[in-house]
Amino acid sequence: MATREIRKQRSKKKINYDIPVLVVFRSTKNILAQVLEPKTKKTLFTVSSYNMKKGTKSEKAELVGEQIAKKAKTKKIERMVVDRNGFTYHGRIKALVDSVRKNGITI
Repeated sequence: MATREIRKQRSKKKINYDIPVLVVFRSTKNILAQVLEPKTKKTLFTVSSYNMKKGTKSEKAELVGEQIAKKAKTKKIERMVVDRNGFTYHGRIKALVDSVRKNGITI
């Protein structure tokens, strides 16, 4: 089993699914984030950097974070929990989460 999968299993046990969950996935070029409904774990909305042309990977992650925050505010979501999906909390993941925080969502 890969190290990311081990970290993923370990971190999933600690997540409180009573509030919406921000699930983050990153590939080598793009980043994808989706917000799950608390009880049913169905996707409320998703944002990705697939169509963004300009900027570095970290800048794209910040833009995705801003869009997540805007959509969350329209759905009246003020708090979220982050599921980083086994990825370490630095670089693009940190940029995305910091951008969501900066735009008014409590994480």
